[in-house]
Amino acid sequence: MAPRAIRAGATVETRLRKPPNELQELEDWRASADIVLVDAPCSGSGTWRRNPEGRWRLTPERLTLLIQAQSRLLDIAAELARPGGSLVYAVCSLLSREGAGQIDAFLGRHSSWQAQDILNGAGRCDGEGRLLTPAHDGTDGFFVARLTKPC
Repeated sequence: MAPRAIRAGATVETRLRKPPNELQELEDWRASADIVLVDAPCSGSGTWRRNPEGRWRLTPERLTLLIQAQSRLLDIAAELARPGGSLVYAVCSLLSREGAGQIDAFLGRHSSWQAQDILNGAGRCDGEGRLLTPAHDGTDGFFVARLTKPC
């Protein structure tokens, strides 16, 4: 990640956290980040065209665990964004439970947050985010949403 961040002119700090204490360990970031990116662990279903073996590794139990982790990470990220800040959620998945469904559930838990369009017409609307697919967009499949914290 470091070489890419340097090329992009971005400052990135990575930290390894230990569940379930991530929020306590990130207390110095609480309500201070302009943008929080959650590149969540996911099924990888959006990459099955290139990595077909992934479809055999995904079980209903594994999907449930991934969805729980995504939900937990979104809630942690919500605590890190400053008032008026944004949270960007991305998964390389075509499964609604990991994309639009995850954002719907988040907005149910955090009703004051607002969804914003992020890709200016790229992909297709999928709930409060955008879904890009190999057939429609010529990309791997992924879902992305941007949410804004109230001031």
